[in-house]
Amino acid sequence: MIATRPARPRSSARLLVAQGDAITDAIVRDLTDWLRPGDRLVLNDTRVIPARLSGLRHRDGAEGPTAARIEVTLLEPRADGTWAALLKPLKKIRDGEVIVFSDALSAALEGREEGQALLRFNLAGGDFDAALAEAGQMPLPPYIAAKRPADAQDHEDYQTVWARNSGAVAAPTASLHFDDDLLARIAAHGVETTHVTLHVGAGTFLPVKVEDVTTHRMHAEWGEVTEKAAAEIAATKAAGGRIIPVGTTALRLIESAARDGAIAPWRGETDIFIYPGFTFHVTDALMTNFHLPKSTLLMLVSALMGQERMRRVYAHAVAEDYRFFSYGDASLLIPGRPA
Repeated sequence: MIATRPARPRSSARLLVAQGDAITDAIVRDLTDWLRPGDRLVLNDTRVIPARLSGLRHRDGAEGPTAARIEVTLLEPRADGTWAALLKPLKKIRDGEVIVFSDALSAALEGREEGQALLRFNLAGGDFDAALAEAGQMPLPPYIAAKRPADAQDHEDYQTVWARNSGAVAAPTASLHFDDDLLARIAAHGVETTHVTLHVGAGTFLPVKVEDVTTHRMHAEWGEVTEKAAAEIAATKAAGGRIIPVGTTALRLIESAARDGAIAPWRGETDIFIYPGFTFHVTDALMTNFHLPKSTLLMLVSALMGQERMRRVYAHAVAEDYRFFSYGDASLLIPGRPA
């Protein structure tokens, strides 16, 4: 059931609507049937970087120079100018060695930390962005990459139409269902949109391996809710409109910015872990794709809707052949009963 390509056009994907105890099969382009004038969608405007690189490391040995293929997945930039990255094979490369990715782009291994490599690239700023765009591939999730390699089409498919702030190594995938036509229909329906930024990390795919979820160590991701975004969300709440994040990333960010009970401007790293028992201060509903078993994201939707209700939602999705995960179909989860 794992989708390896998205629906085309984007808004032709299926939409499972769970409102209260009712489940309805719909299409994403009909999203406005479930939205009310005065509601507000919260959109994550992070931009996915082509974070997967393949390069050669050159070493002079007793038998002469050799070159070995090195696979790199960038994770996040650090304050000292290096990049944390996954590097295969990390054990076979020495600190100080240089990996060449293209004629323009190379990086030296400066160190390692908790199984991750620390790379310093030869370029910075716009020069680095341009060289990375030329040499890198989109970092498709492991369950897609296991079935096929990333290609040129993924540079478009694995990016939202409103992406603008570079830094994510995974897409806010519920947002991939939106196109310009759907956005126009939403605006014409009287539904507002607000942009926030959460740079999605590779940790979003990590399973929970502990029996006691309170001991799970959540990955941290950088995000920002601007003063303008916080004011828009607060105004909608005050007017009685619903706040509906598109994607778990947008939800985690606005709830991070509302831990005191009300939304406020916020900037920094969040490792918020949402599981059943969590108190939502801002979120009224959620649009999201279908998630991996044993994942923190499955726990998040269970916190919003209840575990047994989510079991019924997933059983329905399986029975009706919905397409799963990043390139798959969507769900609209509304905890309350129909008005």
